[in-house]
Parts: sequence; C-alpha cells; structure tokens
Amino acid sequence: MGLTGILVILIIAANVLISAKGFKNMDFMARYDFQVEKVLVYKDYKRLFTSAFLHANWLHLIFNMIALFYFGMQLGAILGTLGFLLTFILGILGGVLLALYIQRYNSGYSAIGPSAGINAVMLACIALVPGMRISLFFIPIPGWIIGLAYMLISIYGIRSRREGISHEAHLGGGITGIIIAVLLQPSALQNNLWVILLMLIPSLSFIFLIVRYPHFLILGTLKPRTNHTVEDRANIERKITEAQVDEILEKINKKGISSLTKKEKEALEKYSRP
Repeated sequence: MGLTGILVILIIAANVLISAKGFKNMDFMARYDFQVEKVLVYKDYKRLFTSAFLHANWLHLIFNMIALFYFGMQLGAILGTLGFLLTFILGILGGVLLALYIQRYNSGYSAIGPSAGINAVMLACIALVPGMRISLFFIPIPGWIIGLAYMLISIYGIRSRREGISHEAHLGGGITGIIIAVLLQPSALQNNLWVILLMLIPSLSFIFLIVRYPHFLILGTLKPRTNHTVEDRANIERKITEAQVDEILEKINKKGISSLTKKEKEALEKYSRP
C-alpha cells in the first residue's frame, strides 16, 4: 500500500470517527462546522479545517471517502505522499476561503465536508493525466471532460445560489488543486496546457467578475415574478438601487456583518432572493 495509502487510510479513519460523533451530537457538529459569522465575526478560524472532518450523513461520508481513496492513491503515485498531502490540505483551505469570500454577506451560511480537498486532489490528477478514465454510472469517461464539467457545474451552482451543496468550496478546491499540480510538476504545462486552460479560464474569469463587480452574484439572481407588469417590475427594482447595495457591501467590508441594521439585512436579503 505504501506511505500514501497509510496516510489516506488515517485521514479516512479520522473522518469516520469525527463524523460519527457529529451524527450523534449536534452540539459537537455546531461547534466545529464552517459558519461564516463564526469565522468573520468571532474569529473562530479553526472551523476552516475542522469542518472538513464532518459530514451530513453516512451516505455523504461514504461517497467522499471512496473518492478520497481512489484519487488520493492516484495522485500519490504521481506526486508522492507529500504532494498528495499538500494538495489535500491546501485544497481545503482554498475551498473554504473562496466560500468565505463569496458568502461573506450571508451570516447564516454553513458547510461541512472535505469536498474542497478531494476536488483539489481529483482536479490535480486530471491536470496531470487528462486522459485518465473516470467511471460515471459505470461508464468510463475521459478525466478532462469530468474536470471541465465539474468546474462549470460549480460555477452554475454558485451563480444560481443552489442550496445544500457548497459549490464555492468545490470550485476553490478544484482551482487550488490544478495550480498545485502545475507548481509541483511544471512539465504538465507543456504536455497538458490545453486541458489546464480549459478548466482554469472559465473558473478564473468567474472569480474575476465577482471580485471586480461585488454585486454580480446578487444582480444575477434577481428574477421578477412572471405575473408582474413592466411597471411593477420597474417599481420592484427601484426599491433597492445598485448604489444602495454597494453602500451596504462597503459597510460590511469596513465594519463587519454585525454592523448592519435589521433594515439593511432585510434589504440585502430581499435583493439577493431568487
């Protein structure tokens, strides 16, 4: 099995033991999961990593651990044990930091699971061996297709504000994994440049948009009801102007989420509601 195999088994064992305790004790889960408000307002930074050892249920846990074992062993064979560990840990960090940035105005946002780290390992494997076959419903598909589809699905999930899955962490982990793979094995740029660019260009372009235009995600989810007249829709959109939203975002950047008044929170929530 080798050193990488032993390390992967230890990580899996830690996930099983800690997640099992979380299943039985919701207070334990709440103390260590990833919560935007707990990190930004109360500076509880341990949650950035402790949340990666918690799961929602046994199915969530089993699926993640199978993926971790498969891709962890693959990456370990390419980059070695240290390369795998570095990709996994930095992938978790990259994922939760992107989730923290995107959801920084959503104090109620929370997430659990090591998906960011697993995605980093998976996308690193694909960046290094784009032709590797990955079975999807028992159908072998080239890895680069899976990688591209995964990145695009993550972008769509963030843009549409689909709840229940931390698409932000998935995207952040995937991008981190690709970058680490290239840094640890620069020859990948020469051999697999087209695949790496295919996965990175849409992802980095999306991140550029949400950084350059902070209201990009909010504006994209404003969907007036179809039974409104043109005048009704105009009145609704005038309730909160883009300038007002920018003022609220600026206040959060300077003073934090807790500084918002009830009216400001309600306004921002109403503006971002699908």
